[in-house]
Amino acid sequence: MTPPQKPPREHDLGLEYDLGTLQRRRFLGLFAGAGLAVVAGCSTDNATDSATSGTTTTTSSTPSATTSTTTGTTTDVDEIPQETAGPYPGDGSNGPNVLTESGIVRKDITKSFGSASGVAAGVPLTVELTILDADKDTPLAGAAVYLWHCDAEGRYSLYSDGVTNENYLRGVQAADANGKVSFTSIFPAAYMGRWPHIHFEVYSSLSEATAAGKISATSQLAFPEDVCNTVYATEGYDGSAQNMQQTSLEDDNVFGDDDGVHQLATVTGDVSSGYVAKLNVGV
Repeated sequence: MTPPQKPPREHDLGLEYDLGTLQRRRFLGLFAGAGLAVVAGCSTDNATDSATSGTTTTTSSTPSATTSTTTGTTTDVDEIPQETAGPYPGDGSNGPNVLTESGIVRKDITKSFGSASGVAAGVPLTVELTILDADKDTPLAGAAVYLWHCDAEGRYSLYSDGVTNENYLRGVQAADANGKVSFTSIFPAAYMGRWPHIHFEVYSSLSEATAAGKISATSQLAFPEDVCNTVYATEGYDGSAQNMQQTSLEDDNVFGDDDGVHQLATVTGDVSSGYVAKLNVGV
């Protein structure tokens, strides 16, 4: 059965468009009293410089008071800012649709599934999102999350040269009774023009997600700078350290409108044992 078609979304329209959108929304915020999410696309640019190798220590970052750590309970959770899905969603709105394929519902997204066999290499990362009703501050049990991100070379499966036949670093999970979903993955690269991030879409149910149906929220998760610097000093993340120097969380064309405080994950761990990134997602 052919899944319902969704209206096209705005994807990468260029830096001039992004800056114009940012200025307009900040201007409106002065009068409306509320910031609007900046719509910006992702870039395919990859640097070729090599990052240096190094050792790591356990690090963490604490979000603002409006985004407490994911413990299963929370207070005064804000609605997650709506962001662009970027040009590589793989949800049928812009090319390939991985959501209706058998095997997309999985916790470990490091490997491709189906006829693909690729494995994404990199520093281990567990992503834990807690999906919450922003009005009631209660867990949304049964909600589903589709999560995707680039590999250690800055490539997106299904789209980027060399990995168009792969579907790794994409997966769907249903929230448990506490509203939690968890994905086993690798730390994404920093590519030119963007702060390190992970994309995700929230659906009302698993069946809605696997039918590529109505999306409840589209947003992105940001990583703390100190953790990124540690990871990008390790082997396999060529160019990421240099790309990090070209931008900041505050200047990023997606997170910059509110300094990313509503999307900055709490991250703990180290390179050898892996990291855990947690974020509360109000819907």
